Amino acid sequence: MKNLNKIAAVLLASTLLAACGSSSTAAASASSDASSTVYRSVEEIKKDGTIRIGVFSDKAPFGYVNVNGEYDGYDVYFANRIAKDLGVEPEFVSLDPAARIDAVNTGKVDITLANFTVTDERAEKVDFALPYMKVQLGVVSPDSNVITDVQQLIDNNEEMIIAKGTTAETYFEDNYPDLKLQKYDAYADAYNALLDGRGAAFSTDNTEVLAWAKSNAGFTVGITALGDVDTIAPAVAKGNSDLLNWLNDEIKSLGEENFFHEDYEATLRQAYGDDASPDDIVVEGGEVK
Repeated sequence: MKNLNKIAAVLLASTLLAACGSSSTAAASASSDASSTVYRSVEEIKKDGTIRIGVFSDKAPFGYVNVNGEYDGYDVYFANRIAKDLGVEPEFVSLDPAARIDAVNTGKVDITLANFTVTDERAEKVDFALPYMKVQLGVVSPDSNVITDVQQLIDNNEEMIIAKGTTAETYFEDNYPDLKLQKYDAYADAYNALLDGRGAAFSTDNTEVLAWAKSNAGFTVGITALGDVDTIAPAVAKGNSDLLNWLNDEIKSLGEENFFHEDYEATLRQAYGDDASPDDIVVEGGEVK
């Protein structure tokens, strides 16, 4: 009887171990599946009749919702042309800066077109198409305390406002480790923090802060160019070579008709006036000059 009990115990333990092993394998498989990218081909997008494009809703003049409740701006103008040339309708998805990678890799959007600066780190997680704009960082601050050097903030123990998941966040963490950063998920929240005096300055793309300062009295862009000259490009899910190739061909074709200068005139000219040259911002046909 004792021997039978021992055998039963051994069999039960083996069954439990096997079950645990199966659960671990299933969990690992599920985890692997969850981390894999999801995307649609050009043909699938055309068949569906809609392309989902991630843009900003609070970053004028590049991506924002206008007084008519419609998406507008430089990125949106480009997005509408992409949809037109694919023969589908655009479906705009509002994104926070830090959500741009996950949104495209989980299939929430087909293309991330939210003023997305190309970096080596991001290029490991998404596939970037050819660029359509170039940019550096800028710093805007109140007229009563214009910041012309980042060291001013450090010396005065003041905080720099930034949006999470942006090149500004990476730049200051890498180059100014002693600088205090005040971080926000959305651009609107970051600008409100600056307007409310919760931080001494705000940094993001110079193209944006220059336009913002022109429409918000009492603020000055004291630093107009900081860090390297970067490019901005559409991004697709890692491995979606079909859509990536289509986008690259599209950008080259649009460059031949000077499309991005047309986009500038339609969406950015009113923001910059004569304070900026389109050639300092626009990239035609994916070729940075």
